[in-house]
Amino acid sequence: MTPGLAPAALAALVDAVGADHVLTDAEVTAGHVVDWTGRFRGATPAVVRPRTHDEVAAVVAVARAHQLAIVPQGGNTGLVGGSVPLAGEVVLSTARLAGVLAVDAASGHLTAGAGTPLARVQDAARAAGWAYGVDLAARDSATIGGNVATNAGGLRVVAHGPTRAQLVGVAAVLGTGATVDDLGRLEKDVTGYDLSGLLCGSEGTLGVITAVRLRLVPARPERVVVALGFGSMAGAVEAVGRLRRALPDLEAAEAYGAAEAELVAGHLGSVPVVDAPVTVVVEVAASTDPTDGVAEAVGALDGVLEVHVAADGPRRAALWRPRETITEAIATVGPHHKLDVSLPADELGDFAVEVERRVGEAVPGARTWIFGHLGDGNLHVNVTGVEPDDATVDDVVLGLVLERRGSISAEHGIGTAKRAWLGRQRGDDALATMRAIRAACDPDGILNPAVLL
Repeated sequence: MTPGLAPAALAALVDAVGADHVLTDAEVTAGHVVDWTGRFRGATPAVVRPRTHDEVAAVVAVARAHQLAIVPQGGNTGLVGGSVPLAGEVVLSTARLAGVLAVDAASGHLTAGAGTPLARVQDAARAAGWAYGVDLAARDSATIGGNVATNAGGLRVVAHGPTRAQLVGVAAVLGTGATVDDLGRLEKDVTGYDLSGLLCGSEGTLGVITAVRLRLVPARPERVVVALGFGSMAGAVEAVGRLRRALPDLEAAEAYGAAEAELVAGHLGSVPVVDAPVTVVVEVAASTDPTDGVAEAVGALDGVLEVHVAADGPRRAALWRPRETITEAIATVGPHHKLDVSLPADELGDFAVEVERRVGEAVPGARTWIFGHLGDGNLHVNVTGVEPDDATVDDVVLGLVLERRGSISAEHGIGTAKRAWLGRQRGDDALATMRAIRAACDPDGILNPAVLL
């Protein structure tokens, strides 16, 4: 299916969305065919930009009629090759499906088009006296539809859960051309299968999400950020566990190592904020000043080598900046294998040491960079100095994850990068069930056919 685009198919796409929104010039479409890491690169005969749900349905109808494969694409901030046309598919961009459509301040719900950047959702929630429970470093470019399609996690899962926990309903066009419209669903609604929940995390393989309805959380304006130094990842894990028990208003608990701190400092032209083998950044948010409670909880910890506290906005941002710049800094080293995994808390410390050793043994000269969300057991293992198509380090890292009872994908999805490992994680029966669901929603196999299964 696809490669190239027959004149009749091109004409049908132009009829569906208008000539100005079917992009075929390779220089114009170049940004749509490579992922953020630079590891996954493809090609496309066209980038199609529908403006409405009905136009999305029209594009899907054209794809079915002309057997065109489609890759839905939001902000293209994916990291597992799931949102780029690696097999020459047509890209369906949600860029014009943008905007906050409604905010219901009474119920604490917000409705937005799929192409709306996460930061705009956060701003609209704040303006209505609420907050949105998901936050990512890529908030300015990652779109809310992409967040739902991948069940994005981010920095505040420890407090609010991943995107699925915020999802009330979606509007989407399935691969059959049928429409799902759950935007009017209520919080308590047990009327058959949860189709919105099914689409959440499906990576664009079942339908194209056009709009979402989200649950907001109470705004907690009083915030304290603390950067703590520890001698090891195991010590940091133990401390975060104690902080979770002591601080019910804990919103984030992030960690990175000394090598990552030095890399970021060099990238930013500064010095590391914390001079310790492992840094943990903790944020606590409440309706009243939580400083005293934070001080008491931190004071009760063992093994703390260094403490930095910030309560005002600029100083909080300064403590957060190294953590939020790590991915950007790693990208300056070159294309990298980015492996997003989760593990039981009692495995995290040993895993962080063992994975670096095994990668070094398997690929001499490779460099491992580790950071992540300690509050929910999610580490990002990044490896540089390896060719983009060399899967050796992927096998080493993911094999160790399964040995340690973990998950091969905590929040980035499967995409194309981890397809070979999905069966090892979930088993044959689960994969067969997924295939059956996919066949029911997309019988022609036109939606992101190279992703997930």
